[in-house]
Amino acid sequence: MKVTPKDTDILNKIALVAMGSKGIGSDDEKKKISELLVNAVTLVAEEKNGRYVIDNELIKLEKKAGGEVMNTELIRGVLVDKEIVHTGMPKSIKDAKVALVDSALEIEKTEVDAKIEITSPEQMESFLKQEEKMLREMVEKIEKSGAQVVFCQKGIDDVAQHYLAKKGISAVRRVKKSDMEKLARATGASVASSLADLKPEDLGFAGLVEEKRIAGEAMVFVQQCKDPKSVTIFVRGGTDHVVSEVERAVVDARGAVSAALADGTYVTGGGSIEMEISKGLLAYAVEIGGREQLAIQAFAESLESIPRTLAENAGMDPIDTLVSLKTKHKKGDGVSYGVDVFAGKVDDLKAKGIFEPARVKKQAISSATETARLVLRIDDIISSKGKSGGGMPPGGMGGMGGPGMGEMD
Repeated sequence: MKVTPKDTDILNKIALVAMGSKGIGSDDEKKKISELLVNAVTLVAEEKNGRYVIDNELIKLEKKAGGEVMNTELIRGVLVDKEIVHTGMPKSIKDAKVALVDSALEIEKTEVDAKIEITSPEQMESFLKQEEKMLREMVEKIEKSGAQVVFCQKGIDDVAQHYLAKKGISAVRRVKKSDMEKLARATGASVASSLADLKPEDLGFAGLVEEKRIAGEAMVFVQQCKDPKSVTIFVRGGTDHVVSEVERAVVDARGAVSAALADGTYVTGGGSIEMEISKGLLAYAVEIGGREQLAIQAFAESLESIPRTLAENAGMDPIDTLVSLKTKHKKGDGVSYGVDVFAGKVDDLKAKGIFEPARVKKQAISSATETARLVLRIDDIISSKGKSGGGMPPGGMGGMGGPGMGEMD
């Protein structure tokens, strides 16, 4: 069945099924996380040649213990795990113009070894004033561009911090390159390789840039971006163990929703698809005839192990379940009938909303088939070795100082 970013209800159900094996709390908590995740994936999805391309790396995951799972939130922007460098800088800026700088706001050392000789206090004072002047000019270039917040990939000198604070410009230093790229996609800013290249049109926009203290650590939230192509899911939980479990659930659901959107297709779960494929293969086997027919029938029967196992795990009778499923699937409208493990019966899983990405099913069947082929190849090799009378080289163990195999016999 087809799915698009507009089908949020279907995508939510795909995310919920993917999180089903994770013990992250109540149904309300799972529902909230699935909604956040679907929102995040649809924000970063880009349509190219009629298909949606989703880069999961653009959905950043940040986690911090010390809250509740329900405190998990979607930030329409980027959460930077750094603090604003100077206490005198604004900690909350609304409608912020954001500059991204890839060069250091400090006096860099020369690439060649150099030595400056200062012979008088006047020369020392002149040298320090010149340094200060250069740093002030750097800050003036930032101010001229109109930037209110600066994210710098490298260091910021203490003097430069002072001048930035005096001008009411907030700054964050030593931001990771990956975070700089995400900030560029979220705010629409261009990363300037030097301050000389910084122009007003290079700046990005964020509705709110704010430093918050979460569990005793300062973090900078860049949020409320207009059309963010990079977002952050901030995972919370009472303990590190809970947070890690929620993070794993989010990663699983993110992969499932992304796969469904990228391919534009999904299927019903609960063994319904395996039963339908099995039915089709059994009908195909009769048409083929010969010994190949037996192989196709065996493949079809192996697919039935999925609903059989689900029935056993749910405490249902596996034989009765398979018979009931085969009866339903023989009818034309029974394609989506599978094992409802919660109710302990065979039911229409499309109506129940048990959905999975088609890509996951394809990959599972492909991997299982390849594993079976691998086992068969190994079995053939073992059989041929056995028929040839063992793999001992001529002379047996005689080369080790003892009697040869022939002598031992």
